[in-house]
Amino acid sequence: MTADQLRSLHAWLADVDELRGRVGRKEGPPEKGTLGPLLEALTVAVGPGAAASALATTVIAWLRTRRGEIHVKMTLPDGRSLELSARNVAALDAADLRRQVADVASLLGAQDQQGDTTLRISAPEHREDR
Repeated sequence: MTADQLRSLHAWLADVDELRGRVGRKEGPPEKGTLGPLLEALTVAVGPGAAASALATTVIAWLRTRRGEIHVKMTLPDGRSLELSARNVAALDAADLRRQVADVASLLGAQDQQGDTTLRISAPEHREDR
């Protein structure tokens, strides 16, 4: 996932009422020969209520609008993570889409009992086995 794609996802997430004020940007030092910091990830504070479902729905909706192969990794503070790709969700029918949103929301909602939790959204690390 590129910095432009992260900025696009950030705009989608920041426009959702349940997530307003909960979405941040994690920036790293600029790459050699470039100006300004590099956007590495988004952070989302997910707490009790509808935020987990809103986040799941928005990320999947955003992925469905992408062209080509785009991977998103969502990581909880306890290290559990979930990877999604545009190819995996683009062709889902309505029932499968509802199940996918429910699965993602369930993973995120498991943190509800612990209060607000900050989730990291980034590109998955490159692995040779892909």
